[in-house]
Parts: sequence; C-alpha cells; structure tokens
Amino acid sequence: MLAPLSWLKEYVDIDVTPEELQKKLFSCGFEVEELYQVGKDISGIVVGLVETCEPIEGTHLHLTTINAGEKGTFQVCCGADNVEAGKKFPLALVGATVYETEKDHVTIKGTATIKKGKLRGYESDGMLCSGTELGIGEDFFPGAGYNGLLVLPDDAEPGADVKPILGLDDWIFDISITANRPDCQSIFGIAREVAAVLNKPLKKPDINYHETEVKKDGFKVTVEAPELCPRYVSHYIYDVKIGPSPAWMRRRLALCGMNAISNIVDITNYVLLEMGQPMHAFDEDFLRGNEIVVRRAHAGEHIVTLDEQDYEMNENNLCICDGVGPVALAGVMGGLNSEIRDTTKGVVFESAKFMRDNIRKTSRALGKRTDASAKYEKGVDEYTTEMAMRRALHLVEELGCGRVSSTHLDVNTGNSITPREMTVSIQKVNGVLGIQVPDEEILRIMKNLDFAPEIDGDSLKLQVPAYRTDIENYPDISEEVIRMYGYDHIKPTLLSSAKVTAGGLTVKQKTELSLKRRLCAEGMYEAMHYSFFSPADLDLLRLPADDPWRQAIPILNPINEDLSIMRTTLAASMLRAVSRNQKAGNTEGRLFEVAKRFIPKSLPLTDYPDERDTLCACVWGDGESFFTIKGIADVVAESLQLHFDYVPGKKPFLHPYQCADIRLGEETVGYLGTVSYEVAGELNFQKKAYILEMDLQSLEQYYGRKPRFTPLSKFPDEKRDLALVMDKKVTCAEVEDCIKGSVKNIADVKLFDVYEGAQIAADKKSMAFTITFRPTDEELTDKMVDSWVNKILRKLKFMLDIDLRA
Repeated sequence: MLAPLSWLKEYVDIDVTPEELQKKLFSCGFEVEELYQVGKDISGIVVGLVETCEPIEGTHLHLTTINAGEKGTFQVCCGADNVEAGKKFPLALVGATVYETEKDHVTIKGTATIKKGKLRGYESDGMLCSGTELGIGEDFFPGAGYNGLLVLPDDAEPGADVKPILGLDDWIFDISITANRPDCQSIFGIAREVAAVLNKPLKKPDINYHETEVKKDGFKVTVEAPELCPRYVSHYIYDVKIGPSPAWMRRRLALCGMNAISNIVDITNYVLLEMGQPMHAFDEDFLRGNEIVVRRAHAGEHIVTLDEQDYEMNENNLCICDGVGPVALAGVMGGLNSEIRDTTKGVVFESAKFMRDNIRKTSRALGKRTDASAKYEKGVDEYTTEMAMRRALHLVEELGCGRVSSTHLDVNTGNSITPREMTVSIQKVNGVLGIQVPDEEILRIMKNLDFAPEIDGDSLKLQVPAYRTDIENYPDISEEVIRMYGYDHIKPTLLSSAKVTAGGLTVKQKTELSLKRRLCAEGMYEAMHYSFFSPADLDLLRLPADDPWRQAIPILNPINEDLSIMRTTLAASMLRAVSRNQKAGNTEGRLFEVAKRFIPKSLPLTDYPDERDTLCACVWGDGESFFTIKGIADVVAESLQLHFDYVPGKKPFLHPYQCADIRLGEETVGYLGTVSYEVAGELNFQKKAYILEMDLQSLEQYYGRKPRFTPLSKFPDEKRDLALVMDKKVTCAEVEDCIKGSVKNIADVKLFDVYEGAQIAADKKSMAFTITFRPTDEELTDKMVDSWVNKILRKLKFMLDIDLRA
C-alpha cells in the first residue's frame, strides 16, 4: 500500500525524518517494502525567471536570458511555444538530471544529464523543462500535462529548488499490510499507527455534512444475501455538477497511482485510499425500478463492467442489481450500464461490507482483480463502511459538486459499530511477554491506540474499537502492548514448562532414519511427492467406486485439478514417477518414499483425518523381479527385527498371480506385487515395475527394539535339502511355517527350486528347500539330524499332505 508522507501529515504532526518513521513503523509491525522520494531521479532543477526572450530567425527556437537568483544568470536556447519573458519555469542547470522522453515527448525512457551545448551557433547553459521531463502530469501539478514548458507560480523565488514547489520532495511509503490488520489498508489507518508510535494526537478526517429535506421518493434497498453482505449503506445525492476535482485531490490520487476522472468518481477513489472502504457511485437515471437489490447472480447471468468486459456469472457471485438486472459486480467493479457520465444529475452512493472469502473467490474465478477487490479480500469492517459514507458526503459538500439529500438507507444484520467492552488480566498480558510492563505504559499505549483503557487492580478494562476485528483476547492485547513498548525490552527466557535437554532425535525419527539408510544400502533412492494428487490417479489404479481409497479429502481451493485431493495411497504418485523416469531414458531404477497418507474418518470432514506414516517402494528394469520387491520387504522386517508372512493378495492395479499381502501375525500391514499390463501400458512403461506399500503406523510399536545377541555355537551347522511334492494351492509360506514349527533347532529354511512338469502329476508342484539345523550345547550327529528330518516329513504329511519327492 502506498502512503505519501504529505498525506499522513494531515492527520499527524510528524516531526521525524522519513527514514526514522520507516524504522518506527517496522518496530510496531509494519514492513516498509520501499521508501523513496517522489523526485528521486531528478536533481539540480531550480526556478528560472525569463528576463529576455528573442526568436532566432529562421527557426522555432528562442534565445532566452534566465535569472536563477543566487545561481546566476544563464543563456538558454528553448524551442517551446509557451516560453515568454516575465514568466517562471523549471531550469535544469548544467549537471542536472531530468527524465529523457521518446519522440512523442510523453513516454519516459530513462534519465539524462544536462550538458552545456550549442544550438544554431548559440551557447545554451541548461534547459527549461516541461512536466514530462520532471516525471509529473496534469493530475500532479496544474499545467504539467501541457506539451510545453511547465509554468511555475508567480511567487516562486528565482534560484529556489523546484522540488518543494511541485511537491517532488514528498516521500512515499510502500507498506506491506498483513492479513490480520485490514484496518491499516488505508492512509488514515496507517496514520492511526503513526500517531500511536510517535505518541502524537491524531487529527480525524472531517465527516460532517448537512442534509436537505429533499428525498428520493420510493427508493428502496433490499439485501437478499445477508450472509454475503451484512451491511449495505446508500445515500442519494442530487443537483450533481460533474467536473474536474480540485488540484489537491488529483495530486493525492496521482501520488497513490490513480488517475483523476471526475469529481464524483474521484471522491469514491479518494475515500478508498483514505479510509480503506471501496465505494461506488450509480447514476440514478440508469437505476431501473428505483431500487437496489443485493443478491446472488443467476446461473448464466451476464454483466458488462466499467472496463467494457463481459462476464458470465453464477450463483457463487454476488451482484448489485436495480429493479431489472445487475449494475455492479459486488466488491469488484461497477457496471457500464450505470456509470457516471458528464450528464449525470443524481447519484446514489454505495458503501458496503462484503464477505472477504466470497469476493476473493469471485475475483479469482472471473480473473478480475481491482483495488476494491484487493481491499475486500483482506477485509472491510462495518465501522469503516459507515464512516466512509459520511466522509464521502462531506467531500461532496466541500467540492460543491452536489447536494446531500435526506435519503439514507442502512440495511444490516444488526452488527454494532460501537466499541465493545473487554477486560483482561494485566498479569496474563505480562505473562505472555515474559516481562513486567509498567501499568502507566500500558495505559499510555492503549490510549494512543484508542482503546479507552482503565486499570482496576489486575484488571485492564478496554473499549475495543469496532475497526479492530483482530482483537479477541489477552494475547492480542499483549501484542499491541509490546509492539508499541518495543520488542527490545523482551529478555530471552525459557517458557515456564520448558526444559533444557541435550536434544537429539526421537525413537521414531531414529528408526525411520535407520530404515531409510538400509533401503539406500540396497541401491534405492528416496523420492518426495506432493501430499495431493488427482482423482485421475485413483482411476489409474482401477479402483472400484466403493474402494476405501476413493474416500479422499477434497481441497477447497486447489492449485489445479491434478492436486485437488489429499492422497490415500502413495502408489499412484510413485508409479507416475517411474513413468517419468522411463520416459527420460532411465530404464532401470529403485525408488522409495516415506510419507503420510490422509484417511478421513468421515466425509465431509467432522474431525481431523488419520495421517498414517507409509512406506512405498518401487523397482524396475531387466535385473528386477517379483522376488526383488519381496526382498525389499524382508529388509524392512530385518531392520525392525520382525518376520513377515506373505499370502496371496489382490489389487486391481497389480498382476492377479503376482500380488501378495504382507502379514505380521494376524494383521495385514501392506502389499507388494507386479504392476499389471494395463496400468503399465497406460503409463507407457518400457520395463516391468514391481511395487510395495507398507503401513509404518502399524509397525511403530516395534520401533526402538534392541537387538539380542545369541552366542555362536562351538559346533558346526548341518544342512539338508528336501524336494517336496504338494498340491499347487499350497504356498511357500505355509511350508516354511510347518517346517520351522516341527523342530526347535532349525535356524533357517530357504526355497531354492520350484518345478512343475511331466515327472509329477498335473495338479502338483515340487518345491525344494535347504534346511539349516543349528546345534545348542552338543555336536549334531547324522542320527539326530535324520530323526528331525523324519519328524518334519511326518508333520508335512499330516498338516499339508506333502510327500518327499522320489
């Protein structure tokens, strides 16, 4: 927000330099992004009195003698058509800097340094300047828009610096207003803060005006959407005389980057800047039906705004209508059909509070951002809505551009615009700050901020101004006190419940870091994806309509459709990452990600979702297989000192015969498998991919387990290979569990061969295992091992109907 120093001085007697004021604003919570002097790029320009002016024969030039007071008298060649003896103009001395213009003498292309020169054989010691060469226009100073020399006032002293005369010595504060301080998005709002921080009295804008007895008969205002417009104020002005605004108003608008249009329109823009309240003026002759209706737009309804752009609206857009149709897009821009014209004789002023979220959505949806919408998006309070209307009516009288009728309509939802009472504990206020601020300082600060404070023991009684919608409780009061008292008073201390510790990682952090390092040791690289994905990702996984993974949390304001829902699985993001890698020529690779999935307890949300830590890993390439990804799962189990079982599973995006659920006891903690041909084809995979997803939240109870050391036996292990014949439905895991449960001395069981063929029955298969027996306190003998093998075979036959292959 741009705030000219000269405008701020109208409300506060500022007796510090602009640089000091910048620091004080920063100290009380306002970042001045830039501070610059209006005429920062020009220098060495003084008042020059033309004493003689003679035409140079055969040219359009004049040879002049310029009196620059104490600077001396100079001869200057000038080609302007309005140069004349006895008049005063800006004189750029040799060495001065001015703006350099294009051939059209209007467009500025940079700065130039004035040098001593010669024109048509005559010496020229400087240059007389136009408004463009000083970087100002007609709105900034009368006459500056003329394509010729800028005529200075008759009382200007020759040789004096022109900057103070033209207002080029003014300073502009470009202030960043935070979202919690919408009351400061105006010149007067900043002035309130300046007065408080400088401990100076605040001069308020004049809001007095006189109503006549004239009324606009039958005029009415109806608000059909009070949830979007809690307050709508309108007032009728008659006997309007459209014309230019006075120079002081045009100049202030120009300082803030606005062009003057006409007195009535300029008043609305002036109030926008001064009070922070967007306003609009309707030509009464074009308000059909003698009424205003504030309602939601109808689907497909159109409006042509003041910039002649046509917009199609929907039920989410709030519009201002007359008795027939829309005449303004609420909070954004007025309609072309009710604009102020040179022939306007009657005006209806509008000042309203529109809900910030609705204006923001409308502005974004229609791609229409204006100064008004920017104010409304941060928030406009109802107190300012009323005060701004009064200020506008005062300016109408002050400028003499109309008469104020007695037709004043204020439609609201009953919200008060008077200060609200609040009582807080001084002890709690100081407790937040960690210091003891003297009571008299608290009183001074809160009085300067217009809170009308009173102290009764530990109680601080306040009257919170209606424009301070950010004040809710004692922590907010603590913030107000310390930003004015000074943050340098705060002494670093620990919170009352804080402890000094050695720091370090938690058990969870240590375990996950160890797991990541183990996976990296297996040749894997860590990937990171957004926590959002697209509904198309769920379609990619071929999930049925009733699948729990489809119950994803939608984002209210997504960046785009591809990031519109919270992810319920990491698989989709990982598969798309593999696709991007393969398209880039990485035909083999290993990736993993440890991140959260967001599982809602119900939709729409009534409580926070369950955020579950999850591991997703994927491998692809010629050297990878289903057993590679199973090995990755085994690495996870080993790192946590667990044992996983693998049972046939089913996922719609995995190969039906190469998919397994990962079990820990009776609980399913994940799945793994080969990506199906259909999904691989849609993603244009060049190589097969194998994926794993595991719920780490279910395993967190096993984090931090200490490894147990088992002494090595003095005696060697014994191994036996068994080729077993069984039904095809019997799984490897079932066989391994049965073997391990037969004899306690078994250290390991490994599958090394699977055979199906002519040598065994068609409904059978052969699986060969290596069984390792480990001795305890005595050396193993062949007899002992043979007895254990027989015991294993008997149990396999009894439990699974498995025979030893002949």
